[in-house]
Amino acid sequence: MTGTHDPATGAEPPRIAEPPSSAEPPSSAELPAGAEPQTAAELPTAAGPPVVRERIPHEIVASVLAATTAFIGGTALHLPPWAIFISWAGMFLLSPRPTLANAQRLWRAMPMGSTYALVIVLLETNAGTVLGDGRLARNAFAALCILVVNTTLMYTGRLAFFSLIPGMFLGFASYFATYFGGFGYDPGNPWAAWVCVVAMNALGPVYAYLSRRLAFPAAREAGPG
Repeated sequence: MTGTHDPATGAEPPRIAEPPSSAEPPSSAELPAGAEPQTAAELPTAAGPPVVRERIPHEIVASVLAATTAFIGGTALHLPPWAIFISWAGMFLLSPRPTLANAQRLWRAMPMGSTYALVIVLLETNAGTVLGDGRLARNAFAALCILVVNTTLMYTGRLAFFSLIPGMFLGFASYFATYFGGFGYDPGNPWAAWVCVVAMNALGPVYAYLSRRLAFPAAREAGPG
């Protein structure tokens, strides 16, 4: 909207931006990294956000899927089924709607974080007494390892391929819990712990997707309210 010139000063009043005539989904160039474009049916309307009806409640579907992890952990391989829940939750922290793009970000970041944790364990296992045999000396060496490796991990996050730094820390913590918790087909083996935790973390995004997909959601129009 434009105004007329001020007769006293000759200046034109500031322009007021007109509201868009209709809501349009942003182009792919305007989307943040990892986001997926929405369809018109998924966009909020003037009446409010889109209404989705789940034929089976999400709470029931997610609980049934969670129960299946008992069959994964209760085997001779002694796998860490809780690691599935770590990345499963990570998917919903990224977005309320699990997407392949976000799954790929976690699949890249979490193994890298576990790899850095593996490096720390290998350093402490093979060179933990380089500063001495006492507890203080061993703790000092552990602190030095964490300082160097953690710094490297965070600088790795500057690479676009591993840009999800929180995902790397999820994998980092999951590895330590697996190794020091004695999980895996060869408890106490650093490499076996890495294989097991990476495999379990990788299942989390799959479970996140299934928890929504198996609820058989159906879009419906919101009634007047």
